[in-house]
Amino acid sequence: MTENTDVVVIGGGYAGVMAANRLTQRADVAVTLINPRPAFVERIRLHQFVGGSHDAVVDYREVLGEGVRLVVDTVTRIDAAERTVTLATGGTVGYDYLIYAAGSGSAEPSVPGAAEFAYPIAGLEEAERLRPVLDAAPATAAVTVVGAGPTGIETAAELAELGRTVTLVCGGVLGPYLHSRGRRSVAKRLARLGVSVLEGPDARVTAVARDVVRLSGGRELPSEVTIWTAGFGVPDLAGRSGLSTDAVGRLLTDETLTSVDDVRIVAAGDSAAPSDLPFRMSCQAAGPLGAHAADTVLSRIAGEQPGPIELGFVGQCISLGRGAGIFQFSRRNDSAMGFHVGGRPGAKLKQLVCWGTVKQLADEAHKPGSLSWTWAKDDKRRQLLQARRGEAPATAERVG
Repeated sequence: MTENTDVVVIGGGYAGVMAANRLTQRADVAVTLINPRPAFVERIRLHQFVGGSHDAVVDYREVLGEGVRLVVDTVTRIDAAERTVTLATGGTVGYDYLIYAAGSGSAEPSVPGAAEFAYPIAGLEEAERLRPVLDAAPATAAVTVVGAGPTGIETAAELAELGRTVTLVCGGVLGPYLHSRGRRSVAKRLARLGVSVLEGPDARVTAVARDVVRLSGGRELPSEVTIWTAGFGVPDLAGRSGLSTDAVGRLLTDETLTSVDDVRIVAAGDSAAPSDLPFRMSCQAAGPLGAHAADTVLSRIAGEQPGPIELGFVGQCISLGRGAGIFQFSRRNDSAMGFHVGGRPGAKLKQLVCWGTVKQLADEAHKPGSLSWTWAKDDKRRQLLQARRGEAPATAERVG
């Protein structure tokens, strides 16, 4: 009788769910997904949750394969030597292979007062804390959104469309990923919505108080509600467990997504740093990374050598309220092109992306192995790795 191979997946986000579903291709693989929440969170809709237009959660029964065992808990430690993970509620779960898809969240702000008086929204619980605060605030209350990336832009637009008085503090340039043409399009839309956009060196936040935001140029902004979207961080679980990480805390892997410390640990999504050249944190990367992590594990189970990750990008999609959006097209190496789709067509594309991302997970649940992304390859990454030959982390050798 053939023994099952136990695979534990840490994290039930876009990468973790994709990996767990794809692993069910083999009947002799027992998959356990460990996640702190009982439902799947659509992180790319959290700004809608804050604005009240979407609940941003999906029942796991809609996106998780029937053969995947869901454990609602938090992993507090990985013991690579014993091949176990420790749970917050007590006890351990053993594994033959581990997929580390712990995801990302809000970075701990270093600005004085930000941790006490600003509201991050990178996670569901954070958005749940913010929403009643906004609901209780007068319609005329000054709202300050700090951070000019997609989350900041989307949150500012969503709230301004509801009639809120919103100031977006960029701390630099608006939408740093965007091409200058796309940036102008976003700026025009925000202006139509009444959002005050503060850019440049004088628009860095130096302190946050209960009702004011102080800027580097000396200006003080009245702010009854301050929302912090600047920066993302990853859990410190890998580092606390004695595994090698990059400076941010992402698990260091080779190009097959295998940990440089242990061939039985594979990483995916925002918490992975392949060759110390991590991909942009995004659901666009999370799906293929989750699928490739599963393929790496399946190859090792089959006694085959896993291949390197091949992943290229197509762009970045940002909603600008319910009636407009922008799809900024990019080269495969994730650098913005001069072409974008804006306005209502941009909003339609954003909605299609949100819907399609969940559908992709559901499709993999029903037909594991179905996701393919071989058309999107970044040749420049391969060239960069070749140029760094001898510097990138080596493939793990130990099968302990």
